Amino acid sequence: MPGSTYMSFHSLTSRVLHTLPSASHPLATSSTAFTTFARASHNHLRTRLLHTSRINMAPQRVKVASSDAAPKPGQHKAFDFAGEGDDKVQVLVTNVGGKLRALSNKCTHYGAPMSNGVMSKDGCLTCPWHGARFGADGDIEEAPGLDSLVQFKIEQDGNGDVYVTADAAQLKGKPGVPPEFVGKEGAQDGAGVVIVGGGAAAIHLVESARKNGYTGPLTILSAEPYAPIDRTKLSKALMADVGAVEWRKPAHLERVLKVNLRTSTEVTGVDVDGKKVKLGSGETVPFDKLVLATGGTPKRLPVPGAKEGELANVFTLRSIQDTKPINDAGIEGKDVVVIGSSFIGLESAVAFAGKKAKSVNVVGMESVPLENVLGKQVGEGLQTALAKKQNLIFHMKAGVSKLEGKDGKVASVIIKDSSGQEKSLPAQIVLLGVGVAPATQFLKPESSPGFPQLGKDGSVAVGSDFAVKGLEGKGIYAAGDIARTPERTNGGEVRIEHWDVAGNHGRFLGQLFSGSANPGKFDKIPIFWSALGAQLRYCSDGNTPSFDSVHVDGDVAENSFIATYARGDSVVAIATMGRDPVMVQSAELLKIGKMPSFSDVKSGKDLLSISLS
Repeated sequence: MPGSTYMSFHSLTSRVLHTLPSASHPLATSSTAFTTFARASHNHLRTRLLHTSRINMAPQRVKVASSDAAPKPGQHKAFDFAGEGDDKVQVLVTNVGGKLRALSNKCTHYGAPMSNGVMSKDGCLTCPWHGARFGADGDIEEAPGLDSLVQFKIEQDGNGDVYVTADAAQLKGKPGVPPEFVGKEGAQDGAGVVIVGGGAAAIHLVESARKNGYTGPLTILSAEPYAPIDRTKLSKALMADVGAVEWRKPAHLERVLKVNLRTSTEVTGVDVDGKKVKLGSGETVPFDKLVLATGGTPKRLPVPGAKEGELANVFTLRSIQDTKPINDAGIEGKDVVVIGSSFIGLESAVAFAGKKAKSVNVVGMESVPLENVLGKQVGEGLQTALAKKQNLIFHMKAGVSKLEGKDGKVASVIIKDSSGQEKSLPAQIVLLGVGVAPATQFLKPESSPGFPQLGKDGSVAVGSDFAVKGLEGKGIYAAGDIARTPERTNGGEVRIEHWDVAGNHGRFLGQLFSGSANPGKFDKIPIFWSALGAQLRYCSDGNTPSFDSVHVDGDVAENSFIATYARGDSVVAIATMGRDPVMVQSAELLKIGKMPSFSDVKSGKDLLSISLS
């Protein structure tokens, strides 16, 4: 039965069962009578719904394109399949080397129209918003999406007209095909793969492992009390409902993917030689392969009033345990101060403004927001846009002296402004958005004897396959925010705190552990996005971020621009707003080595005009 019908059926039958007579009702004078009545009602409704679904959800063979409208080799187009107006659904038709395929047209991540994305020479499709990548047959290949696109039967008659056979209901929303456990559970003996951390790397690893045929045990040890969540929604919308941000329900992980999910679990160390993970409870968990993917711990300022527990309503933001008390503090009508002018700080400031805070002050040390990442020109334009459209108040080149309280709650933030003068900002809510440190305290020598020395920033050095350096051959890996990886094309090391990057680390390891194919070395282009009143898209070459020149096409203050970053005459990164799909086109060009020179870009070279085939 199609998923939508299944859900409707269970939703409706639940309502029926909840409205059945109580035990005191004449129809239910005994438990037997009550059970018989319930089952009869359940079965009757089931029969009616199944009959209805066969009528309303039968597959249809629809002519979607005439011969002259059909996509040519190297093209992909969306065509109307059924419905009108808001009820209209479309199908995506691709042509790869003369072979037509029909796929669902909505990215399984956030529902972006795939027809607006880009298609590579081999038919892979990349979402125009956040870079999820799907194979020619619709199979998910790169984060942040989890499900594959749906593929449908397609035919071309003697006249060249194109027909697709599909169920219109399957095209509604953002349909997808989740990976399933294939094979005999436990076919590989031993402790299997143990993942420490319940974030992006963890969820993508288990999905990728099962998709690629890994049948051994999979265990997630997460400090958080819920299944892996879409953490990006926390700062962007201050969401506090677990059900709205969970990637998969715990039941799906356990029953479908056969994952042993252990939440609210504290890991205190690693027994390297004994191949065991030590827990706060005193228990140990054995592993054949261990993946360390613990993410980051929010930093706090070393100033009076900013220490944890010192004043109420002074928050950091990393989990739902953070967003819930922020919302409970009552944002509407409150004065909010956000300390930090990078992505987490700015996204949260926009979210506070959207929740009708009385005022939102942003305090930053740079001359303009995001200066170190995006350059002064782009940062200045974004500051102008956020001040004008979101009513944010900026205090740049400023430092925080202390937080002052009243009756145990924060009341003001004392800063030194750019002129060196002290200023008091009213604050009933303060958010510390001053960065995160790798969550690796449990890997220090006193807790994990034999584990290699951590980097100065607390990171873990790994090789091109994410095996921890110094522990090669012991089956211990690190991924995500804590991993210091080889640069993609240069000879150094880099640590990239991107959600999308962590997810792709996990996907690589899932494929590696399955043994179905040799993924080679990790070679993904880092992609990042941010909600700053409008959607910022960003990709880089996978090396340590640095640039000496920036070219801006468009108006940053109006949220419509392409910023090109270069070292010498080589383009190393692209940032856009309102110019989709330029960012994902650029990511593909960087990947295949076809990015034009910085001189060509400045001369007006259109990146979308460059063929990927």
